[in-house]
Amino acid sequence: MKNLILIIACFLSVSVKAQTPAEAQTKSILLLGAKAHLGNGKVIPNAAIGFRDGKIDMVLSAIDIRMDSTKYDKVVHCEGKHIYPGFIAPNSRLGLVEIGTVRATRDQQEVGQFKPHVRSLIAYNTESRITPTVRTNGVLMAEVAPVGGVITGTSSIFNLDGWNWEDAVLKEDNGIHINWPRIRTSMGSDKKKDTKWVEEYAEKVEEIKQFFKEAEAYTKEEYHVEKNIRYEAMKAVFSKKKKVFIHCDRVQEIIDALYLFDAYDFELVLVGGYDAWLVADLLKDRSIPVILRRVHDLPMHQDDDVDLPYKMPKILADKGLLVCLENSGSMEAMGTRNLPFYAGTAAAYGLDKEAALAMITLNTAKILGIDAMVGSIEEGKFATLFISEGDALDMRGNQVTLAFIQGKQIELTNPQIELWKKYEGKYGE
Repeated sequence: MKNLILIIACFLSVSVKAQTPAEAQTKSILLLGAKAHLGNGKVIPNAAIGFRDGKIDMVLSAIDIRMDSTKYDKVVHCEGKHIYPGFIAPNSRLGLVEIGTVRATRDQQEVGQFKPHVRSLIAYNTESRITPTVRTNGVLMAEVAPVGGVITGTSSIFNLDGWNWEDAVLKEDNGIHINWPRIRTSMGSDKKKDTKWVEEYAEKVEEIKQFFKEAEAYTKEEYHVEKNIRYEAMKAVFSKKKKVFIHCDRVQEIIDALYLFDAYDFELVLVGGYDAWLVADLLKDRSIPVILRRVHDLPMHQDDDVDLPYKMPKILADKGLLVCLENSGSMEAMGTRNLPFYAGTAAAYGLDKEAALAMITLNTAKILGIDAMVGSIEEGKFATLFISEGDALDMRGNQVTLAFIQGKQIELTNPQIELWKKYEGKYGE
């Protein structure tokens, strides 16, 4: 109890200036001279990126424009720097949790097993102190999803700026999330226990199958004497307005989930997918993308290469799957700031650098269904992008100096920066 009080006291005692959400773009802006990584595999060594009213209206090489004809209100010279589309964090708990050990600051989970009606949207906190630490590494958008139970709830996608969730939401209620039952085994050492676990797994899978049967029957009925809020939330799934995100890792779990949902015409996304490379053909035949589990992790199986998690993005990409990277796990909200370095690790282990970048930008946008708006630096898309002093996929080069969300220039400070400035002034000499 004393430790809990100490954690809360330390959290509340740090005085950090609250960030004010950015104002809408009123003046057109031209970013000139930087090396632009567009997110779609293309690179412009000396770029001219222009945007007005929150949207990109020019993507050219600087040598192809005439300064007297650009007619932008403000020109920002970025020679020697890099421009990137805003990074996107899928399957995140940002804005739902502050201190994991303090129950009052956790709003990512509700009671129950089948909860498609639970929405992260209305619980999202734009005042989170974690969000600024994530933005300063270039992560400017996040798919925020609840956890707990079998169907954990419905996620939404947010810009990491705004007065409230109504301001911040980029796409509302984009999909439901299913925690597929885990297959347990004693590795043959206890046959009775293995038999029991197999039976329990089968029962849980049957529960999922039954829920979807009942939900489908409910959606086909035009009139209901009494509304069922769980099944009401499933209507958007059956009409393809919501995707189905299946969270599982092992081969048999993935196969069982795919075969169960073959009976439906859902838009499926595999989340986690540690063994996805072993069933890549099944996934490719069904056009199912993968939100790959945290790259900076240990192998799941005893006989795996120790660096298999690092190589996984390239392995899946080589098998023709659409892949993006996520960060769920321990300390995941604050650890979201490491998302660009996961892509950097994938590049270090054989993946093309621009393909690695796409796994936290355009690929993510495609998988989440927001690629018409964001994910790459292209004309007509929102001006959600940033400038870095160096390589943003390398912790040594990721020094974000300027960032925009839908053309709005956002503050680039966080509690760590403020504390560094405070004590650098005192002890700097």
